Amino acid sequence: MEKTFTAQREDRPGTAWLERFRAGRDEAERWYFGEGNAERPSASECRAALLRHMPELVPHYDHVCGLVGDDDLAHRILSHYRPAPRPQGCSQAVWLGDEGPALVRNYDYPLPIITGRIELTAWSQRRVIAMAQRPWGGCLDGMNDDGLVASCTLGGMARRGLGFAIILMLRYVLETCGSVGEAVAALCRIPVTQLHNVTLLDGTGEHATLFLGPRREPTVTWLRTCTNHQERASPASGSFLRQSVLDDALGDPSSTLTGLTALFFEPPLYSRKVAFTTAYTAVYRPAEKRVDYLWPGQRWSQTFECFVPGAYKHDYGDLER
Repeated sequence: MEKTFTAQREDRPGTAWLERFRAGRDEAERWYFGEGNAERPSASECRAALLRHMPELVPHYDHVCGLVGDDDLAHRILSHYRPAPRPQGCSQAVWLGDEGPALVRNYDYPLPIITGRIELTAWSQRRVIAMAQRPWGGCLDGMNDDGLVASCTLGGMARRGLGFAIILMLRYVLETCGSVGEAVAALCRIPVTQLHNVTLLDGTGEHATLFLGPRREPTVTWLRTCTNHQERASPASGSFLRQSVLDDALGDPSSTLTGLTALFFEPPLYSRKVAFTTAYTAVYRPAEKRVDYLWPGQRWSQTFECFVPGAYKHDYGDLER
């Protein structure tokens, strides 16, 4: 199976964004509504929720709603408010040794659904480099030009609630926050639609991992590893095993950033399953304001001062069912 990743600078959404949204409209609807018949909020309720919890994004939301025109359903989708829950994999670790600080992460998800778009944006006062995800504004992971890095994993599937997609919440903190402390405060007050973990890092090495979810109080930790569970996991689970591998690596005094990154290309961290394919590995270096997107045999580096547009097609071979 092949997947093409692109890198583009787009200061604000415009006609090119509108073309992409229209081309991916069916997929965006499936993402928002899922396969169930759960009732979704009206467009006015969605905007009101954004205004209450992430008011700084409302002018940008109104802008893209204006681009799509009088389309109530599109306005609801673009809000990221109360979407259907989605499973995903992912592993991430914070490195604080030589060549650090750095955040290393794998993103595991079905390849056809991933947008595969690396963006440099300048919506407001901050520039953001992020692995973007449709329908609008979503960030799987990213960094702003203050050197704040944010990355998410699924925290479990047990709880579902009335909140926002985590990918818009990451966009929000990258647009509005300049420090780990500011990002922690923001994430703790915004309702999220399902269980998620967010790891934050900045150029000084300050870091935090948050456990978020509906019907639970946010928990702020200083854990340096994170997979797909929160406080507890069965020792027999794949998530527990992946985190244990990362914990062992960080606890080994002979470890290096190069060695840690190499682990992300080996089982159990690296997945070749169709349902949870490791789509890419990212190494964020906030002190250098640089991110390296990695695939086996390929490195694509991006910085704010030297952002390189282009495309890369990766062949994942025959994946496992």
